Amino acid sequence: MEQRHEKFHYRTLEQLQARAAELGVSLPFAQDTHVLAEPVKVRGLVFPNRLGIAPMEGADSLPNGSPSDYTTQRYVNEAIGGSAVIWFEAISIVEEGRSSRTQLMLTKDNLEDYKVFCAKIKEAGLKANGFAPYLIMQANHSGRYSNPDNKPAPIIAYRNPVYEQYRAADDSCIATDDYLKGLEEKFGEAAALAKEAGFDAVDIKSCHGYLLAELSSAFERPGLYGGSFENRTRLLRNGVQAAKVYEDDHFMVTCRLGMYDGTPYPYGWGVKRDGSTEPDLTEAKMLVRQLHSEYGMDLVNLTMGNPYVTTHVTRPYDAGKYLPDEHPLVGIGRMIDGIAEVRREVPDMVVYGSAPSYLRQYADLFTAGAVEQGMIDGMLFGRMAFADPDFANEILRDGRIDPKRVCLTCGKCGDLIRAHKPTGCVVRNYKTFGGFYQEFVEEKKGLPENFRG
Repeated sequence: MEQRHEKFHYRTLEQLQARAAELGVSLPFAQDTHVLAEPVKVRGLVFPNRLGIAPMEGADSLPNGSPSDYTTQRYVNEAIGGSAVIWFEAISIVEEGRSSRTQLMLTKDNLEDYKVFCAKIKEAGLKANGFAPYLIMQANHSGRYSNPDNKPAPIIAYRNPVYEQYRAADDSCIATDDYLKGLEEKFGEAAALAKEAGFDAVDIKSCHGYLLAELSSAFERPGLYGGSFENRTRLLRNGVQAAKVYEDDHFMVTCRLGMYDGTPYPYGWGVKRDGSTEPDLTEAKMLVRQLHSEYGMDLVNLTMGNPYVTTHVTRPYDAGKYLPDEHPLVGIGRMIDGIAEVRREVPDMVVYGSAPSYLRQYADLFTAGAVEQGMIDGMLFGRMAFADPDFANEILRDGRIDPKRVCLTCGKCGDLIRAHKPTGCVVRNYKTFGGFYQEFVEEKKGLPENFRG
């Protein structure tokens, strides 16, 4: 119990390292951050530094899926902040797969809005830093977490009693093989639209419990999309193949891939088949090798967990009502060690890591250490970017991130996302987002104890 309730209290890096050692966790830390200013080369492209923005939904689109002024300002701020890569939040490929009425969705009808959106972001980065960030559109189907009218309308791969503790579903919600087959073409269409809109790459998203990720663990589903490894990864691989038609020297197809769900077999992927939640990354390694060698994918972002069910796995945190039975440093160690294990299988592939924000002012040295030790090529920061969109330039200019602006992993941004309200850092930008959070608090009164959005 003591471990799970322990708050972040480390006044020095040495204190943090000592606590990690007590927990049996080995974390990489560098002496300085100079390596993060080195470029990353992917094919013929050069990213000017090793820092990036991770996908964080803002729940602030217009009803037709176009970016609002909130959306545009968020990404303009991130471009000004100096990260070389901006890996966009989930953008739905179909109406029924939207996570809310305020989730972004790119269509032929709002393509012109996205052209303006991408142009503004690139112009802001170019003007502020001398380069335009590389923009990666995350193409997604929310699957079990679809709420196109802000009401649950799940489309699931199979019945999962673990997930259904938090969100009800029944047999009528199971997607048919014909429906899944139709989505393969939709990912191709999404890639074509992304390219025309001005994005530099498209991510066929397969992580965090959404539809493609859930198919990865569809061990007991019959038909073409369940059972065998080949079947369970069919939609992802065919979606990638459909998107690759639009690749060229600049525009790439990539993937944000979940390696481990954190729920027991047969209801979770990347776990040992002994009823435990111990990681077994055998299939994740097989899939990444296949995406690289057979599909020509040269860039991937690796992550873990399901934010609705195993939040502590996806993004280790310090405070909040739903405290896990492990210390956050254990989660940080699991994430970076798992990424490094998979990366060793594809030494010629560029691999971006995830989830450093819990480490606050030491997240920069952690990232630099992981790069120096060959565990990753670069790192994506999510919650940190909400709290401090300038974190990259602080590291590149001053050598360290500003400790007075770091994310405190309080989870309030996640509350806003799940409540379908414009999202940002309530602590660091209360003037903009405090009111939305108070609305959330009032609306949540009377909801079930296990409410997760």
